This record gives sequence, C-alpha cells and structure tokens, in this order.
Amino acid sequence: MSLEIDLATGLLYLLVFPGFAFLFTYALAAEYVDRKLYARLQNRVGPPPLQPLADFLKLLAKESAVPENATERIYRAAPLTGLAGVLTAMLYIPVWSETAAMSFEGDLVVVLFLLSLPSFSLFFGGWYSGNVFSQVGTTRTITQLFGYEIPFFLACFAPAVAAGTLELSSIVAFVGSNPLHMLVFAPAFVIGLLSLQAKLERIPFDAPEAESELATGALAEYSGRKLALFRLTKDVELVVGAALLSALFLGGPYPVGSIEGIAGAALGIAVFLVKTLAIVTILSILRGVLARLRIEQVVDVFYRWLVPIGLVQIGIVLAVGLYAEGLL
Repeated sequence: MSLEIDLATGLLYLLVFPGFAFLFTYALAAEYVDRKLYARLQNRVGPPPLQPLADFLKLLAKESAVPENATERIYRAAPLTGLAGVLTAMLYIPVWSETAAMSFEGDLVVVLFLLSLPSFSLFFGGWYSGNVFSQVGTTRTITQLFGYEIPFFLACFAPAVAAGTLELSSIVAFVGSNPLHMLVFAPAFVIGLLSLQAKLERIPFDAPEAESELATGALAEYSGRKLALFRLTKDVELVVGAALLSALFLGGPYPVGSIEGIAGAALGIAVFLVKTLAIVTILSILRGVLARLRIEQVVDVFYRWLVPIGLVQIGIVLAVGLYAEGLL
C-alpha cells in the first residue's frame, strides 16, 4: 500500500503539480508576458492573452514531415528529450515551500544537467535533420553552450558554497533565513541571468537561431507537432530557469514563515510566481534593449568577463563564510 501511495504521489507531482499541467499553463502565460512586454518596448500592441496557446494548437494541427536526408529516429526523439529534461528538473525546485516535491543531496547538479538537455536535443535534432542551415545553427548552439555553461555553473554554485550543501531545498532555506546574502550573491545573480538568456538563445545571444541569417537555425526543418514541442520546451525552460535563479538567489517561495496548510502553500506559490515573473520581465527587457552579438563575441563575453567574475564571486562567498565563523 505504501509503495502504491508513493507511486501515485510521484505521478501527481510529475503530471499535475509542479509537473506537466502546471508547467504547460505557466509556460504559456510566461510566453505571453514576455511577448507582450517585448512588443510594448517596441511600441507595438503585442499578442492577446491566448495567443501562445493558439500558436501551440495551430502547430499541433500542422503536418509534421521528416526530411528525406534526416536520421529519422534521432530527428523524432530530439523534441521529446529536451522537454522531458526540463519537466523533470522542476520536481527538484521548491515551488510552494522551501522543500521541493522531490529532493536529495546533490539535486542541484541534477537540475543543471537536466537544463542542459534542451541544448543537446536541439543540437542533435538540427544536425541529423540533414539541412545545411540547421547544421550551421547547431554548430553555433554547441559553441555557445561551451561559452555559457561554465559561468552558469559557477554562479549557481556560489549559494551552494555559502549554504554548505548541494540540495536546492536547503539552499532556499539558507538564503531565506539569511536575506543579506542576496546582496553578496548579486554578481552571481547577474551572471545567472545572462547565462540563462544565452541558454534560451534569446537576444543578444540568439546567433544560433538568427532568423535573418539561418532561417531559425537548427529548427529549419522542423514543423507541426515536433516544432510545437521544441517551442514548448523553450517556454518551459524559461520558467524552470527563472525558478532555479529564484530559488538560488531570491529565496524561492520563502518567506512563508510559520503559516501551514493551504494558506501557507497558496502564499508560497504566490511568492514563487511573483519572483519568477520578475526574472522573466528582466530577461524580456534585455531582449528588447540589446542587439545580437556574433558567436565569437558571445564566447568572448562569457570567458573574458563572466568566468573571472564567477570565480571572484566564489572567493567572496568563501571569505564571508570564514569571516562569519571568526576565522578571518
């Protein structure tokens, strides 16, 4: 009976909340906020609230062809792999309290790995589609990945070093109970924002897609349901990435205080939504006010500037910890 209850609970987390149903709804809502704000920054009206859902349903109804030169199994599996990765990652990020739906020591490393899967699925899907433009785009995707992953990891490990754990739930509790550390983590937070923007291949780091150059890059041959899944993956990755940054640098759904039961969970979810939407807003503003960088400029920015700053951030965190213990 206990095993059946655990299985039912796991399926509930995976399929309903904070899994697929919640992420599907919230991801489309975040896409609307992103597109609306981006349009207003360009003095345009922007889409109606249900436009992201309409676009998704429209793609589902379109024909999903497989190119003649494509490696069919990889081409078909790529969209599902990336989406499965980001959906699973959300299970380890606290949503309604400082404790995640599923948590264990080291889950931060698992989340970082799972958030890398969409980039690899985009690479394999585009490379094995047999299209020249797609292969150029995938080359840029993997080149850019080598640029942003190291600073992103350094930024995410800074709060982990301060908390002395690689468990996201414990990091959220630490940051929530030590709010002044948010100021210490400010450089890492900025690095995390820029790295997430690059991970999502959004302006100014959209060289892998570059619609004016590569006809959407790796996705040039994708259509119908497969393209819909890739676009949904990007939306979900935006939400999960924002949730991760919120958990690491802003205390996630904390503070919920001593409120228990439904009221505490509702307050925690409200705080979670406010913080993640604030991060989505920042990313949208970056997309609206910056211009595209060339691929070599992207790598140069991350290695010349953000990696050293990330290393300095780790040093600052260690120094603050030693000072707090009276050893410095």
